[in-house]
Amino acid sequence: MFNKLICGLTLMLLPLTLFAAGNVEAGKQKAATCAVCHGPDGNSNNPTWPNLAGQHAEYIRKQLEDYRAGHRKNDQMAPLAMALSDQDIADLAVYYASLEPRTGQTRPEYLDAGERLYRAGDTTMGLASCMACHGPTGIGNPAANYPRINAQHAEYTVLQLKAFKAEERANDRNGIMRDIAGRMSNDSIEAVADYLQGLH
Repeated sequence: MFNKLICGLTLMLLPLTLFAAGNVEAGKQKAATCAVCHGPDGNSNNPTWPNLAGQHAEYIRKQLEDYRAGHRKNDQMAPLAMALSDQDIADLAVYYASLEPRTGQTRPEYLDAGERLYRAGDTTMGLASCMACHGPTGIGNPAANYPRINAQHAEYTVLQLKAFKAEERANDRNGIMRDIAGRMSNDSIEAVADYLQGLH
């Protein structure tokens, strides 16, 4: 029993061990190319490209590894990720995790519907609340590798939810986001994405 407990704790701590090797300063130097799209401070000026500032290091690591392995498709990211070593990925991940996200604004017409979906879900669509996994303020759950989704561009979030819905993006654990997004209407996707943009 004790051996199983030690083994379980060791497996839980493996991602933390990986990121102990990541170096923020090295990541800052390596992020010069990334800054073209994701901004010099990790906050993108293009609403179709994600803000990376403040994202959990383990989540960034997984996404970069998925791009590199072809598990997540993107014509711009795939060739860039293929050139990265494991050390490059670890450095970039801790660097972006160290930055401060810049919060946007929720448009008034989406506030009520977006907040209701995020906090309570929608029984008519069979949706649990988003905050059950991503937390009351949208900062995610790094232990479960659920990403930070607050202060993200609404347009980017819409694109990702629609990609999950169409199963064009399939690198979510146990298909959880494909299942959730598959139940959402386009209106509900728009509302929750806009709400998240201003959530802090």
